[in-house]
Amino acid sequence: MVDESAGQPDQQAFCRSRGIRYHGVREAELSGFPAATPEPPSPGRPKVLVTGSFDWFHSGHVRFFEEVSELGDLYVVVGHDRNLRLLKGEGHPLYPEQERSYLCGSIRFVKRAMISTGNGWLDAEPEIRQLKPEIYAVNEDGDKPEKREFCRDLGIEYLVLKRTPKAGLAPRSSTGLKSVQP
Repeated sequence: MVDESAGQPDQQAFCRSRGIRYHGVREAELSGFPAATPEPPSPGRPKVLVTGSFDWFHSGHVRFFEEVSELGDLYVVVGHDRNLRLLKGEGHPLYPEQERSYLCGSIRFVKRAMISTGNGWLDAEPEIRQLKPEIYAVNEDGDKPEKREFCRDLGIEYLVLKRTPKAGLAPRSSTGLKSVQP
């Protein structure tokens, strides 16, 4: 279903050209996505941070969260809408930042999800400085030299994990899902 009165024409055209149903969500409609109440850190467990757009949310993301949460309390920083458009182009994001943050925060492995406030590949820099995680984990697609250098300068352990699907499930990636769209 497409709500022609909401959203951006470029996003609508992007979705139509790929056979994706589009529905614009107005700001007032987002009131149904409650902000998560931050839980206090668990004593003796390190803070682990991951970042991403999480726009085409799928089982690969959940598996990544599950795997990373074994290292400590997991904090997820979701890229804000303007930054995703800057990095990935028009037609992005598919879902607004509040909805993506809500989805990530609702996964049981996630201690807290929040929306980034910076820009570029290090859009989560303000949140990283505030949270002071011991570990910053990425998958191979998210590995960027500027992230490595940033973590080295702050003394944060930087981990690059391979994509490993949950036993019995097919491997999933956002890139792979986009490539099967008509």
